[in-house]
Amino acid sequence: MADLRNGFPTDSKATDAVCIDAGRVYDSCCAKDCLEDLRCFFLPETQALINHAKSVRLRSAEVLNVFIDVEPVNFNKGFYSCDLNFFFLLSFDLYTSSHSCPKIINGIATFSKKVILYGSDGCVKTFSSSLDSVCEGENATIRGNNNPKCVVQTVDPVPLSAKICEIRDCYENACCVPKTVSEAIGGNVVTDLQNGTPTIYATIGLFTVVQLIRNVQMLIPVYDFCVPKKTCRNSTDQPCDTFSKIEFPIDDFFPPRPCKTENGPTCSCEEPEEDDE
Repeated sequence: MADLRNGFPTDSKATDAVCIDAGRVYDSCCAKDCLEDLRCFFLPETQALINHAKSVRLRSAEVLNVFIDVEPVNFNKGFYSCDLNFFFLLSFDLYTSSHSCPKIINGIATFSKKVILYGSDGCVKTFSSSLDSVCEGENATIRGNNNPKCVVQTVDPVPLSAKICEIRDCYENACCVPKTVSEAIGGNVVTDLQNGTPTIYATIGLFTVVQLIRNVQMLIPVYDFCVPKKTCRNSTDQPCDTFSKIEFPIDDFFPPRPCKTENGPTCSCEEPEEDDE
């Protein structure tokens, strides 16, 4: 087996060259969006509480799903329009009176954006076999289109603020919330509220990375098979045995003090590393 250093073989001699089919990222972009005043949709019983609420606080935000549609851009060969529809699960503290304990409620918010990226041209028709189709007695081959694959990467949004306001426009941010999304809060949300009805508007911060990927055939050198060197271990420890192996979190109880320099305190102090002689 070839010797590896930092994940790469130490010698430059490959044993063979093979052709692989892999996804190549043709274009990508990142975005930092501050989504202000997103209208939220709730279950009927939750909406009844909001109608008599005094104030609200945004607790957390989560990306439930992203619906993606990729279409070629007319008169701009090789470029594609990626329509992204985000669905968020938002959690709130709802206060029905000034001195009452808050009630935790959940709602759905949506956001749509369009990104244009380069995805190269694809003129071939792709057919692939599917074992599921064979087992179900359907056609054994599935045809794919020539569009590249759009991949969206995101982290949970940053919850910023929330407020209770009357609906200014009954069509504002109104959309069809899919059943698979609304089931995250236990049923179908109410989307047909009239103007003047109280509802919650939330503001969140969203970070995303969008990539256009197309499968290509590439010739790469092969050094050796990736044989695992680590043996799988069955964990049979009791909970207290597992807890006893965790080191005491001293830094959590005693945070490092700031360093003092000529310009004032800066980062936390660290012991200088001794040079090996």
